[in-house]
Amino acid sequence: MQIEIEDDFDLVKIAQSGQCFRTKQFEDGTIRFITGNHVVYLKKAEERSYVVSCSDWEWNTIWHNYFDLERSYQEIRRKAQGKHAFIQKAMDKGKGLRILKQDPWETLITFILSQRKSIPAIAKSVEMIANRYGNRIETDYETLFTFPLPQQIKDATEEELKTCGLGYRVPYVLDAIQKVTEGTLDLDHIAAYKDEELFRELLTVYGVGNKVANCVCLFAYGRMECVPVDVWISKAIREECGGESPFSLFGRYAGIIQQYVFYYERNRQD
Repeated sequence: MQIEIEDDFDLVKIAQSGQCFRTKQFEDGTIRFITGNHVVYLKKAEERSYVVSCSDWEWNTIWHNYFDLERSYQEIRRKAQGKHAFIQKAMDKGKGLRILKQDPWETLITFILSQRKSIPAIAKSVEMIANRYGNRIETDYETLFTFPLPQQIKDATEEELKTCGLGYRVPYVLDAIQKVTEGTLDLDHIAAYKDEELFRELLTVYGVGNKVANCVCLFAYGRMECVPVDVWISKAIREECGGESPFSLFGRYAGIIQQYVFYYERNRQD
């Protein structure tokens, strides 16, 4: 199937944006994304045309929402234009990025794993967890495994999780598994919470701090005002913004602006 996307949409930038850890790029330019039990392969055909591997129904019901295609990122960049010189540079470099609306459970676990890990190391651990506990899927490109649901991983032992490269994060993951499977943390129910309430609820998981909670709010629940602050964002604030965070200038789209800055800092060439 071929689709048209009129708004900002750069497959490579999205895949390399550091907000999801299970993308894969193939030699022919095709890029794979996974969410839940769904897998899609996209390849750019023309300027705004893409060949996608799924049905029209799946694109409209799953992937349209996943890629946040109801929102105009062109309009966001237009409204933000000229507000801050450094942010303008970051937006120009990151044009084509989008915030992905991912599964809350997978986002919670993967960003717990992200602490003090490089993106390739995070991706490796996530794949090991999926391969060990997830469901097998066969596609025309590959054999892969879904990220396990809480019930699929609830009996995982500390020793098993250590073999997946989790290191000191094992107790954090075990606590998240316990809270979700026992219902102490209902990831569907808290979707109705206001931003601050949602943020506080995520902090109840052992090992989840402000950065991880903000990542889950932004990348799983679409809370676009939430700004995760990691080493890259801290560096930008310190070195490019005189030590003063610029994100309050952008109100309800601050999290999107953060993603442009994150991408800029990780890919800049001094």
